[in-house]
Amino acid sequence: MYEDRVQKAKDLFYSGFNCSQSVVAAFADLYGFTPEQALRMSASFGGGIGRMRQTCGAACGLFMLIGLETGSVVGPDRAQKVYNYKMVQEAARKFREKTGSLICAELLQLRKSAPLTPQAEERTPEYYRTRPCARMIETAARLFADYLQEKEGNENPAAGRVQ
Repeated sequence: MYEDRVQKAKDLFYSGFNCSQSVVAAFADLYGFTPEQALRMSASFGGGIGRMRQTCGAACGLFMLIGLETGSVVGPDRAQKVYNYKMVQEAARKFREKTGSLICAELLQLRKSAPLTPQAEERTPEYYRTRPCARMIETAARLFADYLQEKEGNENPAAGRVQ
């Protein structure tokens, strides 16, 4: 049912968007966000958060979507915070299980001494051929699609989704 969104996430990446943007923008309309809003709110999480090679951007996008689905909107609502954190931790476990890591630098097999730079690399056929990013994006989008499909059986409508 959500297979078209998984493909959309990959297509967004291949059209030049970062990993986080690709995952978030493929689903954000379910929550009332325009494509521009989705791309802007997830822009800083690419390249392992601001190209610092920390947490994978695709995983960050997955976590943002889980927040849209389960995030607390009442400050003192500890139960909802706990539920959201539980869902994020479960998604992180599944992502790590499928990819081997949550860390961008590890997924890219970068040397620890590799210099940090904000300079985004040119998107060339070689770039796409040598990067595991499309697989990370597909994994994150599929995990979220699976999450939504599992939740579809619930009686309660999704908290954050536009009805």
